[in-house]
Amino acid sequence: MCGRFTLTASPEEIECAFELDETPDLRPRFNVAPGQFIATITADAEGRRCLEMRRWGLVPSWAKDEKIGSRMINARSETAAEKPSFREAMRKRRCLVPVDGFYEWTSAGAGAKQPNWIARPDRGCFAIAGLWERWKTKDEAWLETCTLLTTRASDRLKVIHHRMPILIEVAGRDRWLDPSMTDASALMDLFEPSADDALEYWAVSRRVNRPEHDDPDCIEPASESGPGSESESESEADSGPDGSLF
Repeated sequence: MCGRFTLTASPEEIECAFELDETPDLRPRFNVAPGQFIATITADAEGRRCLEMRRWGLVPSWAKDEKIGSRMINARSETAAEKPSFREAMRKRRCLVPVDGFYEWTSAGAGAKQPNWIARPDRGCFAIAGLWERWKTKDEAWLETCTLLTTRASDRLKVIHHRMPILIEVAGRDRWLDPSMTDASALMDLFEPSADDALEYWAVSRRVNRPEHDDPDCIEPASESGPGSESESESEADSGPDGSLF
């Protein structure tokens, strides 16, 4: 679904792509993993956008233990408006997560998993639909966390996985971020899979399986078979590098 992603664009490119008032202070990331703090974008009542860091793995406000966040890195768009963990965030705390690629794994036989990097043909930034939440720690401090919304995979990507993150195109971003839009049913049209030509993919090195590997080598092709080739996508898998279901 979405267990790792990249954001390698320059701060200036991110500012321009997401119409931010300030240039974010971000370094290139080639292997962003759950549990880390990630960039999220929200908007105020006047539509001004703000980038803030939130921990990936949503902790509901009513949770007794923040460890629950490790199981909530993704939320299914079909049920998020109904699930107790996500429904308030779906109404009131939506965000965009800027990325320029994400990883998905396919079976490589004998229990092995082959990572694939999925990106736009122009390698530009795009936005994944997210939800965020506040949780009060034992020390009475506020922890802000987030999750990524998913939908059924596009025809091109379903050979890798049956789910994919929701991409919010430029035309839908103001509506998705609008805090006055509390009727989740009015946003359902944004949950369709991306067009088949919106993304391409290729197999990459298994070094991405380890979060401490965070460098350009993570997205280098593992073979010469080229983006989106059939030889890289003949089998399906439902799990990430550690075998856990996303």
